[in-house]
Amino acid sequence: MGGDNAGAMSDNYYSHGESHTDRLARKAKDAPFMVAGLAGLVGLVGYGIYGFKNRKVKTSVYLIHFRVMAQGFVVMCLTAGVGYNIYQQRIQPWLYPPSIEEKKE
Repeated sequence: MGGDNAGAMSDNYYSHGESHTDRLARKAKDAPFMVAGLAGLVGLVGYGIYGFKNRKVKTSVYLIHFRVMAQGFVVMCLTAGVGYNIYQQRIQPWLYPPSIEEKKE
């Protein structure tokens, strides 16, 4: 009985007919800072593994520093995303108003 329910859930998941690559491309177009966040995650994890292997400080201190770096990166991405949205919605239309031809269409 459990196999029937799992098949129904996977059909709903792929009901839109898009692969993981297509979904990532669509999400990247909708939210470009998601890609920056994923790249930062991969970079921080790589740096964390490298630094953990070659550390000269205690493990607890290293993990605290790594956590602070990760939180700082998240705050930086969120701030950049909010700034980008403010620019796109408020500043860009004010700097570059639509022309008369664009308003007719």
